[in-house]
Amino acid sequence: MRKQRGFTLIELLIVVAIIGIIAAIAIPNLLNAINRGRQKRTMADLRSIGTALEAYSVDFNFYPKLGSGGIVVLAPYLSPTFIKRLPINDGWNQAMFINQSAAGTSYTVYSVAKGAAAGTWTAGAKTDFTDDIVFADGQFYQWPEGMQTN
Repeated sequence: MRKQRGFTLIELLIVVAIIGIIAAIAIPNLLNAINRGRQKRTMADLRSIGTALEAYSVDFNFYPKLGSGGIVVLAPYLSPTFIKRLPINDGWNQAMFINQSAAGTSYTVYSVAKGAAAGTWTAGAKTDFTDDIVFADGQFYQWPEGMQTN
């Protein structure tokens, strides 16, 4: 008769417990990295829109006079001359917005980020994924920085 070889129940339970501990550590870090990537994509898109608006203003001496609304209203003015493809959604697949002065002298492009609605803006770095990301007149007014919380 041959002696059968295999793993005992205790060995299998130890392996499953180790895998569970590793998963409990790795999953929150993975979710944080995904949200951080979405923030970076949103910041890059906002900067691209701002660069296109600045290029438009160099040619016409004012920004497009549109008032407020979604980014999609900029498409006839900027695409494809000043930006090849105008991004209209942020990293969380939510619409990005623009506020402009009536005279066409300033603009604010923003994303509500992971949040559901626009909040109050305070200048400087923020440490929450739900804080808005705001780009105004060629620079970030409110941006994510440092360790982010949910």
